[in-house]
Amino acid sequence: MQNNLIKKYNVPGPRYTSYPTVPYWDQQTMGVDDWLNSVNRSFEETNDQEGISLYVHLPYCESLCTFCACNKRITVNHAVEEPYIKAVLDEWRMYVDLFPAVPRIKEIHLGGGTPTFFSPQNLDKLIKGIVSLSERCEGAEFSFEGHPKNTTEEHLKALYNVGFNRVSVGVQDFDPVVQDMINRIQPYEMVEAVTTASREIGYDSLNFDLVYGLPFQTKLSIEDTFEKVMKLRPDRIAYYSYAHVPWHGAGQRKFSEKDLPADDEKRELYELGRDKLEKGGYHEIGMDHFALEDDTLYTAATAKKLHRNFMGYTANHTQLMIGLGVSSIGDTLYAFGQNVKTVEGYMEKVGEGHFPIFRGHVLSDDDLIVRKHITNIMCNYETSWDSTLDTQPVIRDGVLRLKELESDGLVVVGENGLTVPDAGKPFIRNISMALDARLWANVPETEVFSKTI
Repeated sequence: MQNNLIKKYNVPGPRYTSYPTVPYWDQQTMGVDDWLNSVNRSFEETNDQEGISLYVHLPYCESLCTFCACNKRITVNHAVEEPYIKAVLDEWRMYVDLFPAVPRIKEIHLGGGTPTFFSPQNLDKLIKGIVSLSERCEGAEFSFEGHPKNTTEEHLKALYNVGFNRVSVGVQDFDPVVQDMINRIQPYEMVEAVTTASREIGYDSLNFDLVYGLPFQTKLSIEDTFEKVMKLRPDRIAYYSYAHVPWHGAGQRKFSEKDLPADDEKRELYELGRDKLEKGGYHEIGMDHFALEDDTLYTAATAKKLHRNFMGYTANHTQLMIGLGVSSIGDTLYAFGQNVKTVEGYMEKVGEGHFPIFRGHVLSDDDLIVRKHITNIMCNYETSWDSTLDTQPVIRDGVLRLKELESDGLVVVGENGLTVPDAGKPFIRNISMALDARLWANVPETEVFSKTI
């Protein structure tokens, strides 16, 4: 039965790190001034109580990982580091000048690209420049994505010394055949060295990113990968479905769908990995994520305080997230704003003293309603509505679209809310899609999203 459902529901769909999703932003509703007004509104509402989050995009990589669809710039010229760091700090100063008070930082995440492309000295300069204009909240989490191939002990020490307490290591898969196909050669010993150094230096939490559905993955390769992962035992694991979007990530054209595990086979790889994780003491947290019981992600999930944003799942809730750097996306709750997507365009805008926002979306009342429920589903596997469906047409219509999922046993819908049973957890994106009013108002005619399962 489960295999039939996988075939039925394995359709293209969003991952819901935002609602509305980026392809459905109404860019006509927002200019730069609208974005800045929304930033100030959210800042004034929440800075004192919960602080703000920062996402800093560091786009450079020395080589192309062919599975990656992120915004990146491939170069071995490290002279690009200092001008880019200066631009990010200049952008941050513009926001600080905008704020009516000193920003209180609850979370910083360095993503990429490859953050550890940058030298330890330049990363130190970046973070000290940011925190010198702000205050750090109690319990703040600073994290970065580390490529095992170039994350040195010096990188780990430099970031730890400026307040970083979490590191996320991009493992993907330990199988040498898969690594060769995705151009990500990093033997077990390399990952082990980063893991050991992180713990000896004092990092509180270590995450591994793993991916299933990659070209030439097999049950044997997944079993071997998880045996090695269990030896290292990170605090949390993100076990992502490979998103095959060759129209968006040119490197993915190195292989085709015939090289990838098909529907049932791909799901079996996930189930195999999940079984290994559960037997190893990890708990499933939301979509794709697993954590040990002493990790803050597990604590937040059990207390129903898990939060989800463009950085994924986090134990820290902040209403305001500022995106710094090329292509970064910010979120005020009421609006989204994305920076210019080319390095040259970004640096030119900042150099001229302009905020580099080039598109965004102001959320309507219906958007805010749908966003709340999709976020609840993604974080808690349940949601409830405060009033009858008759007074919220956007939810009423979504509930009607859930009927088939309900008949298949994947969701339980009541008068005032819904819950997702264990059988429905693999289909959480499909359940969220049923409530996605903008998706149903304009079903895409071309490929936009990766498949849901």
